[in-house]
Amino acid sequence: MVTHYKTAGHLACGHHGNNLAATTELNRVKCRSCRNTDAFKTARKDQRNAAQRARRAASRHAASDWRSAWIERLSALPGRQRLPRGFYGQGFV
Repeated sequence: MVTHYKTAGHLACGHHGNNLAATTELNRVKCRSCRNTDAFKTARKDQRNAAQRARRAASRHAASDWRSAWIERLSALPGRQRLPRGFYGQGFV
């Protein structure tokens, strides 16, 4: 069975009927006509860009947090530990 892309209450390909399967989930669309419409392509592009933005935000957060995680790790070790190069003043923890 062909699944159409439904946007703003209408099918993107322009087909009409009460018995047509339709979805707003982009990965479930099987209709070739719907997949070739500008509405579907724009929605797919927006979905892809949102996923990339989320990945970038997560990597930025992880990249900025590694220093504090390293300081905590060295602080948990017994005795005095020297901070690696690049840390402020390379002091002991």
